[in-house]
Amino acid sequence: MNAVIETTNLTRRFGDKTAVDGLTLTVNGGEVFGLLGHNGAGKTTTVRLLNGVLNPSAGSARVLGFDPVQQGEDLRKRTGVLTETPSLYEGLNARQNLSVFANLYDVPRDQVKRRVDDMLTRFRLADRAAEKVGGFSKGMKQRLALARAFLHQPDILFLDEPTAALDPIASKDVNDLILQVSREEGKTVILATHNLHEAQRLCDRVAVLEMGRIVALGTPKELAHQTHKSLTVEIEVAAGEVTHAQSVIGGGVAGDTLMLTDVAYSRIPAYIEQLVSAGIKVYRVEPHEPTLEEVYFAIQKRGE
Repeated sequence: MNAVIETTNLTRRFGDKTAVDGLTLTVNGGEVFGLLGHNGAGKTTTVRLLNGVLNPSAGSARVLGFDPVQQGEDLRKRTGVLTETPSLYEGLNARQNLSVFANLYDVPRDQVKRRVDDMLTRFRLADRAAEKVGGFSKGMKQRLALARAFLHQPDILFLDEPTAALDPIASKDVNDLILQVSREEGKTVILATHNLHEAQRLCDRVAVLEMGRIVALGTPKELAHQTHKSLTVEIEVAAGEVTHAQSVIGGGVAGDTLMLTDVAYSRIPAYIEQLVSAGIKVYRVEPHEPTLEEVYFAIQKRGE
């Protein structure tokens, strides 16, 4: 896969505070890449550095082949950014807001109306298009800001808490859209979020930030294997064979299912081999992987 973001020792200081500290990572095209961490971990500063809104104190970055410091204006025409507190023109209506930004992003004039209409429909704002944004609820403003980020069909989307203030239906719509633009359109999405359930569903890989440093990097499954060396496994066998199966490998019983706890990943194939060798029919093997939330807190505890 081609790298669309590469950073080397990227660092940003504000006085004596280091917000991003020696960030080195690569993001591939088409990935949904999560930046996880508590407030102040460096997520938003990283997004600003990668878009050329802030200059680094040290280190470097390349985004879509651009140097964000020297070519920030050209880069921002190919990225879409949703900040945690999006700014909109509250004296203008929703349609006018999107039209203004379409012109700023150099959307071809003959395509502006169609794209604006599409975004208003996609984010369920078409019936409020003529109303001034100052009267919108927080959730409506968030939907309009998302529409603005998607408006010019950017190659990379930087989304900072994209479902904040959204109701469950709107949140699902946004999450489905993120998966669609990644899987079907090949767009890259950088998702900065506190919502670990959403990150688990959406992200191909995640970086956990702590005080501006990457303390863990990988797929959710890779991080689970690093933080949890054992897990619970359900093994369903043929009716009437569960007692025999229990005598072979132990564990608890629930119906026709063996429940094994504190099982090392590496032991699972051996258990299955033992059952099959004993003539027991195995119908289902279901390891219960730790959730990303469990992994995240394990990483935090390890850091402490």
